[in-house]
Amino acid sequence: MDINKELGKVNKEIKALANKVEKLIVAIGKLEKSKPKTVKVKAAKKASVKKPATKSKAVKKAPAKKAATKKKTAKKAPAKKQTTEKTQKLSAIETVLAIINGSEMGVNTAELMKQTGFNAKKVHNNVFKLKKQGKIKAEKKGVYVKA
Repeated sequence: MDINKELGKVNKEIKALANKVEKLIVAIGKLEKSKPKTVKVKAAKKASVKKPATKSKAVKKAPAKKAATKKKTAKKAPAKKQTTEKTQKLSAIETVLAIINGSEMGVNTAELMKQTGFNAKKVHNNVFKLKKQGKIKAEKKGVYVKA
């Protein structure tokens, strides 16, 4: 009798976990839809849309023990999310910092405006923030090098 009670408890816990996995799959799908669209994101969306459909079918048709084995595949879905994060554009500060770090002799503000396409105010604000953070320094007036 004690074994039957324990098995009943385990069965309830597995069902609860299966429900949580389904909710997470839905939440991941919503997050992927709200991201900016790029070519790589679209490919990830197609793959992630196909997998949750198969998981939900497997969870509904399969016994409780097989649902527990499907949870392991649910952990693999966020890995694709990480690959889409790598394709995101750099922020303005990161762009300016990359250009300054890439030059050996330093870059002036006119060159930064030319390479980034930013206006003078945006370049000056980003340079100010980077200097305040200690990531760059002014070699001479208007010429910046990495710190």
